[in-house]
Amino acid sequence: MNEIKEITDLNQISDTKIPEKSELPVSMPVVPLRDIVIYPYMMYPILAGRESTISAINYSLEREKYVMLVTQKDSRTEDAGPENLFEYGTVAKILQVIKLPNNLIKVLVDGIAQAKITAISHDKFLTAEIEYIFPKIEESTELTALIRQATKLFYDYVANNRAVAQESLTAYDNIKEPDRKLYYIASTILVSVQRKQRLLEINTLLGQYFELIDILSSELEIFKVEKDIETKINQSMQKNQRKFIVQEQIRILQEELNDEDETDPDFVKLKDGIQKSKMPKDVKEKAMEEFQKLKKIPPMSPEATVSRNFLDWMISVPWSVYTNDNLDIEHAKEILDEDHFGLEKPKERILEHIAILNNIQSKNKRRNKGKKPKESLKARAQILCLVGPPGVGKTSLGKSIARALDRKFVRISLGGVRDEAEIRGHRRTYIGSMPGKIIQSMRKAGTSNPVILMDEIDKMGMDFRGDPASALLEALDPEQNNTFNDHYLDVDYDLSRVLFITTANVQFQIPLPLQDRMEIIQMPGYLEHEKLEIAKRHIIPKLLIEHGLSTSEVEIPDASLHKIIVEYTREAGVRNLEREIASLMRKITKEIVLAKAKLNGSAKLNGSAKYKKVDKVLKVNAELIEKYLGVPKFKEKQADKEDKVGSAVGLAWTSMGGDILDIEVSVMPGKEKLTLTGQLGDVMKESAFAGFTFIRSNAAKFGLPKNFFSNKEIHVHIPEGAIPKDGPSAGITMAIAMISALTGNPTRSDVAMTGEITLRGEILPIGGLNEKLLAAQRSGIKTVLIPKENEKDLKEISDKIKKGLSIIPVEKLDDSVKHIFKKKFTKKK
Repeated sequence: MNEIKEITDLNQISDTKIPEKSELPVSMPVVPLRDIVIYPYMMYPILAGRESTISAINYSLEREKYVMLVTQKDSRTEDAGPENLFEYGTVAKILQVIKLPNNLIKVLVDGIAQAKITAISHDKFLTAEIEYIFPKIEESTELTALIRQATKLFYDYVANNRAVAQESLTAYDNIKEPDRKLYYIASTILVSVQRKQRLLEINTLLGQYFELIDILSSELEIFKVEKDIETKINQSMQKNQRKFIVQEQIRILQEELNDEDETDPDFVKLKDGIQKSKMPKDVKEKAMEEFQKLKKIPPMSPEATVSRNFLDWMISVPWSVYTNDNLDIEHAKEILDEDHFGLEKPKERILEHIAILNNIQSKNKRRNKGKKPKESLKARAQILCLVGPPGVGKTSLGKSIARALDRKFVRISLGGVRDEAEIRGHRRTYIGSMPGKIIQSMRKAGTSNPVILMDEIDKMGMDFRGDPASALLEALDPEQNNTFNDHYLDVDYDLSRVLFITTANVQFQIPLPLQDRMEIIQMPGYLEHEKLEIAKRHIIPKLLIEHGLSTSEVEIPDASLHKIIVEYTREAGVRNLEREIASLMRKITKEIVLAKAKLNGSAKLNGSAKYKKVDKVLKVNAELIEKYLGVPKFKEKQADKEDKVGSAVGLAWTSMGGDILDIEVSVMPGKEKLTLTGQLGDVMKESAFAGFTFIRSNAAKFGLPKNFFSNKEIHVHIPEGAIPKDGPSAGITMAIAMISALTGNPTRSDVAMTGEITLRGEILPIGGLNEKLLAAQRSGIKTVLIPKENEKDLKEISDKIKKGLSIIPVEKLDDSVKHIFKKKFTKKK
């Protein structure tokens, strides 16, 4: 069956042209209707569930698609026989049908004409012989007067009936034909089925208008009576309200005489909470002012609930409640190393901050020893922002910092936050208002100096409700956050002792004003040897415990771990690595349990018998990994061992680490054109054009004639076209590949390069050198050309990565030629 679109206006006017009477059938299936009357020119969706009705619809679909729509006299009757149907109805055409669950169908029908049933038969469904009724439309003064009267009454009806949309008047005004106007009003008004049915039983248009005017007049009379009743009820309510106000005034006078206040346990509890909360003086004054206001508000008033909730928040938020920091640097270093492998820069920065806190605490003790206490020195609050790809340990590092300092830890997820009020709270004028996430976190921590981790700060958005990033500017500014103002509390709150840590995946998605207030700490993806150590020190011990295993049962050698890292994961972090090892552990656990069951016999699997110990240690090898985890998902790239013309090896940084980039160039006869393929970004395309311009302007250096580009087309392609690529660091590689293709001079396959090229052939610095060198080592590359300005970065790169690599810094493209091409170029004059 054909599906139909959702019908939102149930009384949609049809613009279908009515067929000639001779074209319409006089016999057709009958579709009984419950509680509705459908008129000509109306499109209406019907829900059908009775077998006889579905059979009638299916029969009609196989023929002219016409059905006779007749309303039941009693809608509660399930089996609609001829005796329970009205004699008059509407012939309609089925437009579309959609199947629904529970053997229901929805049918969209279009009313065609009034009709009378002359004969009816009953088999699987009702079939009727019909006689069509086409009321004559003759222009006359009487008809015009009736239309005007009906229109006036319809406008009054819509104005008084809230259940009818005002838009129905616009639709009505757009109708010109008298009969369509009549049927539109009849289908829109909310009256009984019997009254609506009466319109179908009148054969003349004038008679139908008289009946419609009678219906509208009756309804308007009812509205008038209802309005009178409503006025009387309002007058009665006003009397009751005056009585209530007088009673409340009496109660307020009694409260002012302190008849009840001092003994009310709720008020006593609130007052004690305010006194013991350690609020600053001005905040306490505001709380007491609100408390006095609450005492005068009637308990059943909505304002009382708002005021009570406000005071509950004021009391529950920590004011000058601090935990004692553990500022032992050795202890902090031990905790950080225990929880995380690598991440030396972030750890070093955290230890520096702890050292500053330790030093200031010691100086304050010496200053105040045996003397009148002076104003204590305070460490400048630091806002740290950990930026790195998913899964590298940003969130868990925040937890470790809190554990190292012995502070409370609270995490705020900012991903998808679009409303400023989620940060700064809603004003109390709104129903259901509450403080923002920062004050909520302080209440959750219960102390004034917790570690608050704001996760995914780069995933915030903005819309008509405000910009949450702008709301964070005050909270994350060390110069301002000692007077942070939440819209709900509307008092200054000191956040200067809070250690804020934020995390993000992409730095450029963080608004610049926010970046200016934070210290950005980059957390690059883990390298393979780091992932290996993390798996051995953290992931495997944790998963062994979770799966009820021990090292005496399962052993995963380094070679097997390396295979999982390289061939089953491709990520910057270790989340997928943990999933793959967990999958391996589940299957190993199953094998061990089955082995134990086999040793002890299937009859002892009820848990009462003691299992014999399986002494054999299961050593996970490559064959076992492929059996449990399936075929490898990724293949490690290896550099080509054959020197080729028109080819060069580049180095690329990806969010999953580093990779080699094979660049291919072909030269062919054709128009003077440089074609770039491989889903390259704009920056990468510009690098290719810059390299090609350098070659054209220095053609003689490479033994090329000045007109080498005449009638030739150069095609530069970077394989793996489904993967988007961008960035300037492949500029040198594309230029070398083009020189090789144009000169026919092959490049060395064991040399890889990276660097941005300028029009003068200068090689500019790049990023991600650590990952790129690792990719070169992994792929069997022997020599790597890097920009001269990146030479200083080699000091920070591990010797494990540089081992076996000949790293040559180059300043210009001319310097790199001798390391890449085996044949020298003959300069042309």
